[in-house]
Amino acid sequence: MLRILILAALVWWGGRFLGLPRNLRLGLLAVLFAAVLAVQLTLPDGHALREGTGGSAAPWLLLGGFALVAGFYARIVTALKTRAQPQDTQMTQPAGTFSETELDRYARHIVLRELGGAGQKKLKNAKVLVIGAGGLGAPALQYLAAAGVGTIGVIDDDVVDNANLQRQVIHRDKDIGTPKVFSAQAAMQAQNPYAEVRPYNRRLTADIAAELFAEHDLILDGTDNFETRYLANRTAVALGKPLISGALSQWEGQLSVFHPAEGGPCYQCIFPEAPAPGLAPSCSEAGVIGPLPGVVGAMMAVEAVKLITGAGAVLRGDMLIYDGLFGETRKIRLASRADCPVCGSNQNS
Repeated sequence: MLRILILAALVWWGGRFLGLPRNLRLGLLAVLFAAVLAVQLTLPDGHALREGTGGSAAPWLLLGGFALVAGFYARIVTALKTRAQPQDTQMTQPAGTFSETELDRYARHIVLRELGGAGQKKLKNAKVLVIGAGGLGAPALQYLAAAGVGTIGVIDDDVVDNANLQRQVIHRDKDIGTPKVFSAQAAMQAQNPYAEVRPYNRRLTADIAAELFAEHDLILDGTDNFETRYLANRTAVALGKPLISGALSQWEGQLSVFHPAEGGPCYQCIFPEAPAPGLAPSCSEAGVIGPLPGVVGAMMAVEAVKLITGAGAVLRGDMLIYDGLFGETRKIRLASRADCPVCGSNQNS
Protein backbone atom coordinates (compact mmCIF):
# COMPACT_ATOMS: atom_id res chain seq x y z
CA MET A 1 0.00 0.00 0.00
CA LEU A 2 2.90 2.34 0.79
CA ARG A 3 4.20 1.93 -2.74
CA ILE A 4 0.86 3.04 -4.17
CA LEU A 5 0.77 6.07 -1.89
CA ILE A 6 4.30 7.03 -2.98
CA LEU A 7 3.24 6.64 -6.60
CA ALA A 8 0.20 8.84 -5.96
CA ALA A 9 2.44 11.50 -4.38
CA LEU A 10 4.72 11.38 -7.42
CA VAL A 11 1.73 11.82 -9.73
CA TRP A 12 0.45 14.81 -7.75
CA TRP A 13 3.61 16.70 -6.87
CA GLY A 14 5.64 15.59 -9.87
CA GLY A 15 2.80 16.61 -12.17
CA ARG A 16 2.65 19.98 -10.46
CA PHE A 17 6.39 20.43 -10.95
CA LEU A 18 5.95 19.62 -14.65
CA GLY A 19 3.13 22.14 -14.93
CA LEU A 20 0.29 19.66 -15.44
CA PRO A 21 -3.17 21.15 -14.80
CA ARG A 22 -4.79 20.33 -11.48
CA ASN A 23 -7.76 18.62 -13.11
CA LEU A 24 -5.45 16.35 -15.11
CA ARG A 25 -3.55 15.31 -11.96
CA LEU A 26 -6.83 14.61 -10.18
CA GLY A 27 -7.90 12.48 -13.14
CA LEU A 28 -4.67 10.47 -13.00
CA LEU A 29 -5.14 9.85 -9.28
CA ALA A 30 -8.71 8.71 -9.93
CA VAL A 31 -7.48 6.24 -12.55
CA LEU A 32 -4.84 4.92 -10.14
CA PHE A 33 -7.43 4.54 -7.38
CA ALA A 34 -9.87 2.73 -9.70
CA ALA A 35 -7.10 0.34 -10.84
CA VAL A 36 -6.17 -0.54 -7.24
CA LEU A 37 -9.83 -1.18 -6.36
CA ALA A 38 -10.21 -3.35 -9.45
CA VAL A 39 -7.20 -5.42 -8.38
CA GLN A 40 -8.57 -5.84 -4.84
CA LEU A 41 -12.06 -6.73 -5.95
CA THR A 42 -11.27 -9.08 -8.86
CA LEU A 43 -8.14 -11.02 -7.93
CA PRO A 44 -8.31 -13.96 -5.46
CA ASP A 45 -6.97 -13.74 -1.91
CA GLY A 46 -3.25 -14.29 -1.69
CA HIS A 47 -2.54 -13.11 -5.21
CA ALA A 48 0.84 -11.36 -5.34
CA LEU A 49 -0.51 -8.23 -7.05
CA ARG A 50 -3.34 -7.98 -4.55
CA GLU A 51 -0.95 -8.40 -1.63
CA GLY A 52 1.38 -5.81 -3.13
CA THR A 53 -1.42 -3.24 -3.22
CA GLY A 54 -2.65 -3.64 0.34
CA GLY A 55 -4.24 -7.07 0.41
CA SER A 56 -7.76 -5.71 0.97
CA ALA A 57 -10.20 -3.22 -0.56
CA ALA A 58 -11.32 -1.94 2.88
CA PRO A 59 -8.48 0.54 3.56
CA TRP A 60 -8.72 1.91 0.03
CA LEU A 61 -12.46 2.43 0.33
CA LEU A 62 -11.90 4.17 3.66
CA LEU A 63 -9.19 6.37 2.14
CA GLY A 64 -11.43 7.19 -0.81
CA GLY A 65 -14.24 8.17 1.57
CA PHE A 66 -11.95 10.52 3.46
CA ALA A 67 -10.83 12.09 0.17
CA LEU A 68 -14.43 12.66 -0.92
CA VAL A 69 -15.35 14.28 2.40
CA ALA A 70 -12.25 16.51 2.28
CA GLY A 71 -12.95 17.56 -1.30
CA PHE A 72 -16.58 18.35 -0.51
CA TYR A 73 -15.52 20.40 2.53
CA ALA A 74 -12.98 22.34 0.46
CA ARG A 75 -15.63 23.19 -2.13
CA ILE A 76 -17.98 24.50 0.58
CA VAL A 77 -15.23 26.68 2.08
CA THR A 78 -14.30 28.06 -1.36
CA ALA A 79 -17.92 28.89 -2.13
CA LEU A 80 -18.35 30.69 1.19
CA LYS A 81 -15.16 32.70 0.65
CA THR A 82 -16.32 33.67 -2.83
CA ARG A 83 -19.65 34.90 -1.49
CA ALA A 84 -17.95 36.87 1.26
CA GLN A 85 -15.39 38.43 -1.10
CA PRO A 86 -16.38 42.05 -1.92
CA GLN A 87 -16.68 42.57 -5.67
CA ASP A 88 -14.90 45.91 -5.78
CA THR A 89 -12.70 45.80 -8.83
CA GLN A 90 -13.66 47.46 -12.07
CA MET A 91 -13.13 44.24 -14.02
CA THR A 92 -15.92 42.45 -12.12
CA GLN A 93 -18.48 45.18 -12.75
CA PRO A 94 -20.79 45.04 -15.77
CA ALA A 95 -20.56 48.10 -17.96
CA GLY A 96 -22.50 51.05 -16.59
CA THR A 97 -23.04 49.59 -13.13
CA PHE A 98 -21.50 50.55 -9.81
CA SER A 99 -19.99 48.48 -7.02
CA GLU A 100 -20.81 49.26 -3.40
CA THR A 101 -17.45 50.98 -3.07
CA GLU A 102 -18.17 53.21 -6.06
CA LEU A 103 -21.62 54.12 -4.73
CA ASP A 104 -20.05 55.15 -1.45
CA ARG A 105 -17.24 57.01 -3.21
CA TYR A 106 -19.59 59.08 -5.37
CA ALA A 107 -22.32 59.51 -2.73
CA ARG A 108 -21.80 63.30 -2.56
CA HIS A 109 -22.44 63.49 -6.29
CA ILE A 110 -25.44 61.20 -6.24
CA VAL A 111 -27.26 63.24 -3.61
CA LEU A 112 -26.94 66.39 -5.72
CA ARG A 113 -30.26 67.11 -7.42
CA GLU A 114 -28.49 68.23 -10.60
CA LEU A 115 -26.44 65.02 -10.91
CA GLY A 116 -27.97 62.04 -9.13
CA GLY A 117 -27.33 58.46 -10.15
CA ALA A 118 -28.09 59.21 -13.81
CA GLY A 119 -25.46 61.94 -13.91
CA GLN A 120 -22.87 59.74 -12.24
CA LYS A 121 -23.54 57.04 -14.79
CA LYS A 122 -22.95 59.58 -17.57
CA LEU A 123 -19.61 60.44 -15.98
CA LYS A 124 -18.65 56.78 -15.85
CA ASN A 125 -19.50 56.32 -19.52
CA ALA A 126 -17.75 59.53 -20.62
CA LYS A 127 -14.44 59.80 -22.45
CA VAL A 128 -12.48 62.99 -21.89
CA LEU A 129 -9.19 64.02 -23.51
CA VAL A 130 -6.88 66.43 -21.66
CA ILE A 131 -4.16 68.13 -23.69
CA GLY A 132 -1.23 68.80 -21.41
CA ALA A 133 -0.39 67.31 -18.02
CA GLY A 134 1.15 70.53 -16.72
CA GLY A 135 -0.19 73.44 -14.70
CA LEU A 136 -3.82 73.31 -15.86
CA GLY A 137 -3.87 69.66 -16.84
CA ALA A 138 -2.62 68.45 -13.45
CA PRO A 139 -5.61 69.60 -11.33
CA ALA A 140 -8.10 68.95 -14.12
CA LEU A 141 -6.89 65.36 -14.47
CA GLN A 142 -6.99 64.79 -10.72
CA TYR A 143 -10.54 66.04 -10.35
CA LEU A 144 -11.83 64.27 -13.46
CA ALA A 145 -10.50 60.98 -12.09
CA ALA A 146 -11.85 61.68 -8.62
CA ALA A 147 -15.25 62.63 -10.06
CA GLY A 148 -15.57 59.22 -11.68
CA VAL A 149 -15.03 59.98 -15.37
CA GLY A 150 -14.71 56.51 -16.85
CA THR A 151 -12.07 57.09 -19.53
CA ILE A 152 -9.48 59.88 -19.43
CA GLY A 153 -6.96 60.41 -22.19
CA VAL A 154 -3.93 62.62 -21.57
CA ILE A 155 -1.46 63.71 -24.23
CA ASP A 156 1.85 65.44 -23.49
CA ASP A 157 5.41 64.98 -24.74
CA ASP A 158 7.15 66.60 -21.77
CA VAL A 159 8.87 65.03 -18.74
CA VAL A 160 8.54 66.08 -15.11
CA ASP A 161 11.03 68.79 -14.17
CA ASN A 162 11.93 70.05 -10.72
CA ALA A 163 10.57 73.51 -11.60
CA ASN A 164 7.14 71.98 -12.38
CA LEU A 165 6.52 70.84 -8.81
CA GLN A 166 5.71 74.33 -7.52
CA ARG A 167 2.30 74.13 -9.22
CA GLN A 168 1.83 70.80 -11.08
CA VAL A 169 0.69 68.92 -8.00
CA ILE A 170 -0.19 65.67 -9.75
CA HIS A 171 3.55 64.95 -10.01
CA ARG A 172 5.94 64.09 -7.16
CA ASP A 173 9.64 64.66 -6.54
CA LYS A 174 10.34 61.02 -7.33
CA ASP A 175 8.73 61.54 -10.76
CA ILE A 176 11.39 63.99 -11.97
CA GLY A 177 12.58 62.77 -15.37
CA THR A 178 9.45 60.64 -15.92
CA PRO A 179 7.15 61.44 -18.85
CA LYS A 180 4.32 63.53 -17.46
CA VAL A 181 1.60 61.34 -18.93
CA PHE A 182 2.88 58.29 -17.04
CA SER A 183 3.38 60.21 -13.81
CA ALA A 184 -0.17 61.56 -14.11
CA GLN A 185 -1.53 58.12 -14.97
CA ALA A 186 0.01 56.61 -11.84
CA ALA A 187 -1.39 59.38 -9.64
CA MET A 188 -4.90 59.14 -11.11
CA GLN A 189 -5.10 55.37 -10.86
CA ALA A 190 -3.77 55.46 -7.31
CA GLN A 191 -6.54 57.93 -6.47
CA ASN A 192 -9.30 56.12 -8.36
CA PRO A 193 -8.68 52.61 -9.74
CA TYR A 194 -12.10 52.69 -11.43
CA ALA A 195 -10.91 55.28 -13.97
CA GLU A 196 -9.29 54.07 -17.19
CA VAL A 197 -6.37 56.33 -18.07
CA ARG A 198 -4.96 56.41 -21.60
CA PRO A 199 -1.54 58.12 -21.75
CA TYR A 200 -0.20 59.44 -25.06
CA ASN A 201 3.46 60.33 -24.62
CA ARG A 202 3.78 62.60 -27.63
CA ARG A 203 2.96 66.07 -28.87
CA LEU A 204 -0.44 66.75 -30.36
CA THR A 205 0.05 67.13 -34.10
CA ALA A 206 -2.25 67.54 -37.07
CA ASP A 207 -1.70 63.96 -38.28
CA ILE A 208 -3.19 62.41 -35.12
CA ALA A 209 -5.52 65.13 -33.76
CA ALA A 210 -8.68 64.18 -35.66
CA GLU A 211 -8.45 60.47 -34.87
CA LEU A 212 -7.65 61.12 -31.22
CA PHE A 213 -10.41 63.69 -30.73
CA ALA A 214 -12.95 61.40 -32.40
CA GLU A 215 -12.41 58.83 -29.65
CA HIS A 216 -13.44 61.27 -26.91
CA ASP A 217 -16.60 63.16 -26.01
CA LEU A 218 -14.97 66.44 -25.06
CA ILE A 219 -11.57 68.07 -24.97
CA LEU A 220 -9.77 70.07 -22.27
CA ASP A 221 -6.93 72.25 -23.53
CA GLY A 222 -4.41 73.11 -20.85
CA THR A 223 -1.46 73.85 -23.12
CA ASP A 224 0.74 76.93 -23.00
CA ASN A 225 1.48 77.45 -26.69
CA PHE A 226 -0.72 78.98 -29.36
CA GLU A 227 0.16 76.49 -32.09
CA THR A 228 -1.42 73.64 -30.14
CA ARG A 229 -4.37 75.79 -29.05
CA TYR A 230 -5.25 76.67 -32.64
CA LEU A 231 -4.85 73.04 -33.73
CA ALA A 232 -7.08 71.82 -30.90
CA ASN A 233 -9.69 74.45 -31.79
CA ARG A 234 -9.73 73.59 -35.51
CA THR A 235 -10.04 69.88 -34.82
CA ALA A 236 -12.73 70.25 -32.17
CA VAL A 237 -14.82 72.52 -34.42
CA ALA A 238 -14.46 70.15 -37.38
CA LEU A 239 -15.65 67.20 -35.29
CA GLY A 240 -18.32 69.11 -33.37
CA LYS A 241 -16.62 68.44 -30.03
CA PRO A 242 -16.81 70.88 -27.10
CA LEU A 243 -13.47 72.41 -26.17
CA ILE A 244 -12.78 73.68 -22.66
CA SER A 245 -9.87 76.09 -22.83
CA GLY A 246 -7.91 77.63 -19.97
CA ALA A 247 -4.96 80.01 -19.74
CA LEU A 248 -2.73 81.45 -17.02
CA SER A 249 -0.45 84.42 -16.48
CA GLN A 250 1.16 85.45 -13.20
CA TRP A 251 -1.85 86.01 -10.90
CA GLU A 252 -4.64 85.77 -13.45
CA GLY A 253 -6.42 82.88 -15.12
CA GLN A 254 -9.22 82.55 -17.64
CA LEU A 255 -11.39 79.80 -19.04
CA SER A 256 -14.21 79.32 -21.51
CA VAL A 257 -16.11 76.60 -23.36
CA PHE A 258 -15.88 76.78 -27.14
CA HIS A 259 -18.54 74.78 -28.97
CA PRO A 260 -19.90 76.52 -32.08
CA ALA A 261 -22.06 73.49 -32.94
CA GLU A 262 -24.16 74.37 -29.89
CA GLY A 263 -23.87 78.14 -30.31
CA GLY A 264 -21.22 80.66 -29.40
CA PRO A 265 -17.77 81.35 -30.80
CA CYS A 266 -14.71 79.20 -31.25
CA TYR A 267 -11.29 79.99 -29.84
CA GLN A 268 -10.11 81.67 -33.04
CA CYS A 269 -13.12 83.98 -33.05
CA ILE A 270 -11.73 85.50 -29.85
CA PHE A 271 -8.05 85.21 -30.66
CA PRO A 272 -7.80 85.56 -34.46
CA GLU A 273 -4.01 85.57 -34.41
CA ALA A 274 -1.28 84.49 -32.06
CA PRO A 275 0.26 87.46 -30.27
CA ALA A 276 3.66 88.69 -31.33
CA PRO A 277 6.64 87.15 -29.54
CA GLY A 278 7.07 88.67 -26.10
CA LEU A 279 3.50 89.97 -25.77
CA ALA A 280 2.22 86.76 -24.16
CA PRO A 281 5.17 85.35 -22.19
CA SER A 282 4.99 81.80 -20.88
CA CYS A 283 4.78 80.93 -17.19
CA SER A 284 8.50 80.21 -17.15
CA GLU A 285 9.17 83.73 -18.44
CA ALA A 286 6.55 85.76 -16.59
CA GLY A 287 6.05 83.55 -13.54
CA VAL A 288 2.83 82.20 -12.02
CA ILE A 289 1.61 81.88 -8.44
CA GLY A 290 1.56 78.18 -7.54
CA PRO A 291 -2.10 77.66 -6.53
CA LEU A 292 -3.50 79.58 -9.53
CA PRO A 293 -3.35 76.60 -11.96
CA GLY A 294 -5.19 74.56 -9.33
CA VAL A 295 -8.00 77.11 -9.19
CA VAL A 296 -8.45 77.39 -12.96
CA GLY A 297 -7.79 73.69 -13.66
CA ALA A 298 -10.43 72.72 -11.10
CA MET A 299 -12.86 75.13 -12.78
CA MET A 300 -12.16 73.41 -16.09
CA ALA A 301 -13.02 70.07 -14.48
CA VAL A 302 -16.28 71.57 -13.18
CA GLU A 303 -17.19 72.68 -16.70
CA ALA A 304 -16.42 69.17 -17.96
CA VAL A 305 -18.71 67.61 -15.36
CA LYS A 306 -21.51 70.02 -16.31
CA LEU A 307 -21.07 69.33 -20.02
CA ILE A 308 -21.18 65.57 -19.48
CA THR A 309 -24.16 65.53 -17.14
CA GLY A 310 -26.16 68.47 -18.50
CA ALA A 311 -26.13 70.20 -15.12
CA GLY A 312 -26.33 73.97 -14.86
CA ALA A 313 -25.06 76.40 -17.49
CA VAL A 314 -21.61 75.99 -18.98
CA LEU A 315 -19.33 78.86 -20.00
CA ARG A 316 -20.29 78.62 -23.65
CA GLY A 317 -20.11 82.12 -25.11
CA ASP A 318 -18.68 83.47 -21.86
CA MET A 319 -15.18 83.83 -20.48
CA LEU A 320 -14.55 83.68 -16.77
CA ILE A 321 -11.53 85.67 -15.57
CA TYR A 322 -10.09 85.13 -12.11
CA ASP A 323 -7.71 87.62 -10.55
CA GLY A 324 -5.93 85.90 -7.70
CA LEU A 325 -3.97 88.94 -6.59
CA PHE A 326 -7.09 90.94 -5.71
CA GLY A 327 -9.51 88.05 -5.22
CA GLU A 328 -11.86 89.12 -8.00
CA THR A 329 -13.74 87.28 -10.71
CA ARG A 330 -15.55 88.70 -13.70
CA LYS A 331 -17.32 87.22 -16.67
CA ILE A 332 -17.36 88.73 -20.12
CA ARG A 333 -19.60 87.86 -23.04
CA LEU A 334 -17.92 86.48 -26.16
CA ALA A 335 -19.23 86.92 -29.69
CA SER A 336 -18.64 84.76 -32.73
CA ARG A 337 -17.28 86.22 -35.95
CA ALA A 338 -19.00 85.53 -39.24
CA ASP A 339 -15.64 85.80 -41.02
CA CYS A 340 -13.89 83.33 -38.72
CA PRO A 341 -11.93 80.94 -40.94
CA VAL A 342 -12.60 78.05 -38.57
CA CYS A 343 -16.26 78.26 -37.55
CA GLY A 344 -17.75 81.16 -39.58
CA SER A 345 -19.51 78.84 -42.00
CA ASN A 346 -21.09 76.93 -39.12
CA GLN A 347 -22.81 79.95 -37.57
CA ASN A 348 -26.54 80.36 -37.96
CA SER A 349 -26.34 84.12 -38.23
